[in-house]
Amino acid sequence: MKILVTGATGFLGNNLARKMLQQGHEIVTTVRATSDLRPLDGIDVEVIHADLTDPNAMAPVVEDVELIVHCAAMIQIGHSKRESCTAFNVGSTKLLAEAARRREIRMINVSTVDTMAAATDGVPVTENSADGPKYDCSYVFSKRAAASAFMEEVEKGLDGVTVCPGFMLGPNDWKPSSGEMLLFVAKTPLFFVAAGGCSVVDVRDVADGIMLAIKHGKTGEKYILAGENISYMELWKRMAKIVGCWPPRRKVSNFVAGLAGRTGDLISKFTKEELALNSATITMGQMLNWYSSEKAINELGYSIGEIDIAIEDAWKWFKLHDYA
Repeated sequence: MKILVTGATGFLGNNLARKMLQQGHEIVTTVRATSDLRPLDGIDVEVIHADLTDPNAMAPVVEDVELIVHCAAMIQIGHSKRESCTAFNVGSTKLLAEAARRREIRMINVSTVDTMAAATDGVPVTENSADGPKYDCSYVFSKRAAASAFMEEVEKGLDGVTVCPGFMLGPNDWKPSSGEMLLFVAKTPLFFVAAGGCSVVDVRDVADGIMLAIKHGKTGEKYILAGENISYMELWKRMAKIVGCWPPRRKVSNFVAGLAGRTGDLISKFTKEELALNSATITMGQMLNWYSSEKAINELGYSIGEIDIAIEDAWKWFKLHDYA
């Protein structure tokens, strides 16, 4: 099958493209002039230079493909770049969905668990949970809007399925993406850690989940592809053990976290460049971002591996490629 995988230079898209190639599929991907092409070295993919927000670019991008998997996204966990995040995340999703609907082919939209509420009382969120609080940063805002745009096309007849990955770790994280947390733990003496938690999953399990969604996903449905729900304290302890550094000692209080976030915002105003430590990252770090993958397990056959293996393989990959 000839498949368009957007974002194949990114973390998830690259792992997905590699798995699909192993299964004998023909992969097409898009890149921009500024794209880092190292992730594509050594893998046989057709590369098209295109702006996914340009309506005139769609024809050659979707020509002859039998399936679209939209992994590409602009990520900004903060207040800056809201307009550019929205322009890309919403614009690309809408144009690809329109093209898929016109060509009558299936499209998998890779959204995120961050479009859904955080857990309350420690109960993992499901696809049917009520909407609730989530920090309205540029990424969350734009991905929620993109999800809505995608569903509008489904209502018009698109054979579309949504998947929502959790916090992914594993190899081939060239940017790096979420693996930046592992590098931070390895390089930074830690005492405090965020009080919240996340749903950690091996990026390769998510790639497998997407391929299952292609085969078994029901049109119009959403599937959470998350993993082990764990506190940041426990996650960072596991990371520290694997990389061989001191683990954190205490969870940071909401008051101290809020102060740190506001300080980061203030510094960003003077430097004109948003710090990674800002009120958005801090607030989300204090939340229990826990999600249930039961629907995907029961309906798709999705399975969740050991996150320690994902951490170990991510660390080995970072060391092999001189990130650590």
